[in-house]
Order: sequence, then C-alpha cells, then structure tokens
Amino acid sequence: MNYTVLVTGAAYGTQNASTAFLFCKSLIKMNHILNSVFFYCDGVLNANIINEAPVDEFNLIQGWQKLHQRHHVPLHVCTSAALRRGVVEDNTISRFKQGNLASFFQFSGLLELGNAINISDRLIQF
Repeated sequence: MNYTVLVTGAAYGTQNASTAFLFCKSLIKMNHILNSVFFYCDGVLNANIINEAPVDEFNLIQGWQKLHQRHHVPLHVCTSAALRRGVVEDNTISRFKQGNLASFFQFSGLLELGNAINISDRLIQF
C-alpha cells in the first residue's frame, strides 16, 4: 500500500511526532511505500534544527533526517505554518543571516500534500 503521513504534533512535548516516526519506520520495514511525510501546524517544529534533545534521549529531528537519507522519503514542511512558528530557510527574511530549517526538510505548500494524498491509498495523521 502507498501511504502519506501527516504530522501535526511538535517534535517534543507530545507523542504525535515520535509515534509518526515509529509508524513510518514500520511501514518501510513491512515493505509498504511511504510517499512522503508532511509536517503541518505544530508539526513544522520537527524541522527546527535549533531543537536539541538531551544526550540521553532520542533526537527526533535527526531521526527524520536519517529516514530521508536511508529511504529517500520526502520531508515536506508547510511554508505558511513554518513561518508562523519561526522556522525559516537561509536568507528568507533579511534580518536572519542563517535559517533554522534542518537539512533534508523542504518547504512546500498544501498543494504538495494534496498531490501526495491523491497518489496514496491511505493518509495517516498524527
């Protein structure tokens, strides 16, 4: 089956994002197709490179990055939701010299989510 995963929970403070991450890993392990992961609402905070996990805890942002690197899963971040929450690319706003969008995450719009849903058998939201 083809899946798209929609993450609306922040990286830390709720279980939504970590459960979504574990679900994505399980999909891949079971040979399902994971078309993309789309981060929306507070889910965009999963793409904030400034978030630091304590040394003895799992770093969820790095987990998403490794998922992309190993399995080429696109990590889409809603541009509007990200800007509202202070997640920006390099030179997005002139007063910032460097953005805080983590590597392998890409800004996109709801059209990208719509396209992913269209080619998927299932949309799962966390």
